[in-house]
Order: sequence, then structure tokens, then C-alpha cells
Amino acid sequence: MKKFKKIAIYPGSFDPVTNGHIDILERSKRLFDKVICAVGTNTSKSPLFSLEEKLDMLYHTVPKGVAIDSFGGLLVDYAKKIKKEYNANQMIIVRGLRLTTDFEYEDLMFFNNTKLDDSIETIFLPSKQDLLHINSSIVRDVTKMNPDYIKDLDVPKYVKQKLREKYCSKK
Repeated sequence: MKKFKKIAIYPGSFDPVTNGHIDILERSKRLFDKVICAVGTNTSKSPLFSLEEKLDMLYHTVPKGVAIDSFGGLLVDYAKKIKKEYNANQMIIVRGLRLTTDFEYEDLMFFNNTKLDDSIETIFLPSKQDLLHINSSIVRDVTKMNPDYIKDLDVPKYVKQKLREKYCSKK
């Protein structure tokens, strides 16, 4: 098995994946030996898309060379499993930041993850300015209120198609 020096996990709910997510993945690919886009299951959320639908959208939209996976439970436990599986020297969690409110939440997560396993690093990548406005919640809300706006959203073309199928079939 090939040994990877630095493996990055970009975790999220990706409900749905946006151009902001894709940008973070593209930039992460330039920084690490291997990048895994991992869909976490959060039992406290009511997702629009099923895990299978999210994975399908990721398979059709993430940059070539990015691995796609899913996990349940704690991210730290998943990172430990991946580190062992790939015999990695270092595990890095990549988190995208749009606004200061993102930083406050992500910094808290970083602190707690470090308490659980201080060998797993976290890096924050700021969003590009032209993508600061987009997040999955906004995509879901706008599309639910008026599916005509799907064309204007900063999501990959394949995701727009899946949003149309989801919302326009409910009419």
C-alpha cells in the first residue's frame, strides 16, 4: 500500500454541495498528498438529500483525485481510522471559513478535537470573496421558496439538476 505523508479530510453534511465546497477541495488538493471529502451523518439534522444522494452529487462534482467517503460518529475517530488505513504520517482536518461566525464555531470544534486527539491537525481555509454568500442552508431555503432561482445559485450544474428534481417534483 502506498504511504501518504499528509492526508486531509474535508468533512461536512454537503446538503447540497456548493461551489464553495468545491473551491475548498480544489485548493486542498494542492496542499496535501490525499484529500478525502467525507459526508458526516448528523442525527440532529433533517437533511434534504439522503446520504446516497449526497454521495452521488459529490461523485459528479468534486475535483478529480479527491476521494469520497462517509462516516458516522465522531470525526476524530474517523480520522484515526483513515490515518491507520493509509499509514499516514499526518492527518489534517480541513475546514472552510466564510464569516467570523464560522470561525467561532470551527475554533470550538478544533479545541474539542484537539482534546480528544492532539495528533490530528486542523487548518482553516477562508472562502474566496465571490463565494462568501453561499452555503447549503441558503441553497435549500431559496430553492424551497422559489425553484425558479435554482439557475442563479452558486452550485455545480449537476446539483442544480438534483435540486430541480427534488423541488419541482413536489409541485
